[in-house]
Amino acid sequence: MRALSTLLLLSAPVLAASPLAAQTVTLKPLAEARLRWEQVDQDGLPQKADAVTARIRTGLVATTGRWSALAEAQGNLAIVPDYFDGVHPDPNRPLIGDPQSIGLYRAQIQYKSDPFTLTAGRQRIALDDERFVGAAQIRNNGQTFDAVRVELVPVKGVKADVSYVWGVRTVWGIDGTGVRPRSVGGNTVLANLGWASPIGTLTGFAYLIDEDEAAVQGFRLSSQTYGTRLAGAQSLGKAKLAYQASWARQSDYHRNPNSYSADYWLADLALDLNGPRLGGGYEVLGADKGQALTSFQTPLSSIFKFQGWADKFTTTPADGIRDLYASTGWGWKQVGPVKAVSLSAVWHRFESDRLIRHYGNEIDLLAQGKIGRTTASLRYADYQADRFGADTQKLWLQLDWTI
Repeated sequence: MRALSTLLLLSAPVLAASPLAAQTVTLKPLAEARLRWEQVDQDGLPQKADAVTARIRTGLVATTGRWSALAEAQGNLAIVPDYFDGVHPDPNRPLIGDPQSIGLYRAQIQYKSDPFTLTAGRQRIALDDERFVGAAQIRNNGQTFDAVRVELVPVKGVKADVSYVWGVRTVWGIDGTGVRPRSVGGNTVLANLGWASPIGTLTGFAYLIDEDEAAVQGFRLSSQTYGTRLAGAQSLGKAKLAYQASWARQSDYHRNPNSYSADYWLADLALDLNGPRLGGGYEVLGADKGQALTSFQTPLSSIFKFQGWADKFTTTPADGIRDLYASTGWGWKQVGPVKAVSLSAVWHRFESDRLIRHYGNEIDLLAQGKIGRTTASLRYADYQADRFGADTQKLWLQLDWTI
């Protein structure tokens, strides 16, 4: 925060002295609310978890010329707190990672022009598909970064995106501590270089993650990851085919006491038939020698989006993981008064990458639609364990409103 305060003090006279300061200041309110019931039933625990939570974010954006300043507060209230929130121990119930919290969600200054954007302060950072760096939006407290981020488009079709991060504000909120702290400090560098080629965006990336907190796995989540990704789409008459392919290699970094290297692979296809949707893919988070935390880890990702909604693999097992998945669904622009209606189902088969063995299978189901400014969703996950974890069923009923 000291670095952020210094930056704000240095930026103020520059903004005041600029001719832009004479322009009209535009104020835009920020407001969003979420009401959710989440239930988890996990074998081996005597009770279910039931969480009825209400999350509110509110703030303001002030813009003048190419400059803007944003401040946003956030509060999460547990109306029905019958769950283990990750912070206050409850050995009888499963984990639902939404502890009560209130505090500053974002506070940033931004300069934006056609080729160049500079953002400094507490901010959301979501890179590519959020597999390695994301905002963890499914969790009520979200994930933000105390960082300076530079986005540059030197020529058409080429974009460089580099961030220096000195703190990660976690989903565990103001009471976070120990292995689940409120924030994780360090000197992290996130770098992307993308080119919009004729067949899709080709990206090279380097993520140097420094988690400088001994309580968080004894520095064992610090890593350096280098890789490449291709993502694109092609029209096939009225249909659309989207595709992704990615490879990366990860090894230990900075104070990590482990010595390891592991690979990541992804191949993904999605076909939208102007209503019906089909998809499938194969993702591998590789392993080294089978020791804990020497497999491919993604501590800054929006992990809920990957490897099933039951969240059985938030930390990659020592022997890695292979995820074979297939999806189907249907979408409608409008059904009566409800817009953006969609139904979807995803099936996963999980295996270890090393010493191949079956971890388990999962089915994920989702129905959602929007009326006015409110989106309603009903979500279900069913993980059937074989050689990893315990049978787990999760159910969500959620309402999201935004201004």
